[in-house]
Amino acid sequence: MTQLSPARKPGDRPASDNGKTLYGGTSSRRITVRDIAAAKERGEKWPMLTAYDAMTASVFDEAGIPVLLVGDSMGNCHLGYESTVPVTMDEITLLSAAVVRGTTRALVVGDLPFGSYQEGPVQALRSATRLVKEAGVGAVKLEGGERSAHQVELLVSSGIPVMAHVGLTPQSVNAFGGYPVQGRGEEAAQQLLRDAKAVQDAGAFAVVLEAVPAELAAEVTRSLHIPTVGIGAGLDCDAQVLVWTDMAGMTAGRVPKFVKKYLEMRQLLGDAAKAFAEEVVAGDFPATAHTFH
Repeated sequence: MTQLSPARKPGDRPASDNGKTLYGGTSSRRITVRDIAAAKERGEKWPMLTAYDAMTASVFDEAGIPVLLVGDSMGNCHLGYESTVPVTMDEITLLSAAVVRGTTRALVVGDLPFGSYQEGPVQALRSATRLVKEAGVGAVKLEGGERSAHQVELLVSSGIPVMAHVGLTPQSVNAFGGYPVQGRGEEAAQQLLRDAKAVQDAGAFAVVLEAVPAELAAEVTRSLHIPTVGIGAGLDCDAQVLVWTDMAGMTAGRVPKFVKKYLEMRQLLGDAAKAFAEEVVAGDFPATAHTFH
């Protein structure tokens, strides 16, 4: 592998933003894949969060998050499934439409769930077309590198922007036997690099690198002309994404090592529910201010 280049320090400004930065910028239109490509050229880092409903999406949109992913992670953190595998096209389509309705600026990316594109490019086009037409997403995401390159190529040639996803691909949890770090060892690292280049060559506008050693993610990022989106892949990726319930402290129990909690929302929400319940039991709510006469 080649040597790492010096990383920018946190807080460093992009080399040239001209008032067009993705995060914190202003726009009278939705962000597009052209804006994402321009950010790569400027050397600008940008954030991405998941969203699964209109209300939460509107909060993130107002906060300036430029890309929102309606991820199949909804299976774990929104629908109560044990993994992402059971998520259906109906579920993804319904919640993607809600996120689109709740936003005005963010590029909304809809995930293609397990079983909706593995049969081949035609099935992938059918599924992606549904997300674009029925939900109104601006792009779709699918997992896999070389094995999914033909799907990516047909979608892009049909006018549907694609964000790819390599490294740890959660839809393959049964094949992986869990959620292990990917790309360790020279052979595995070279395969991951081939996967990333394959989806780039097929036309993907960005690629997610999940649970990948930081050194390998840095090499992949330098090797591609499309942005890399890291999740557990170190600081040198072009962008970073987190599942919003992990980021905000809503997830119960253990979270992956790469998660940073920016809020203890689960505790705050629980405290609010308890305060409401105690006032109801004590006869203090509703008070006069909350009562019609």
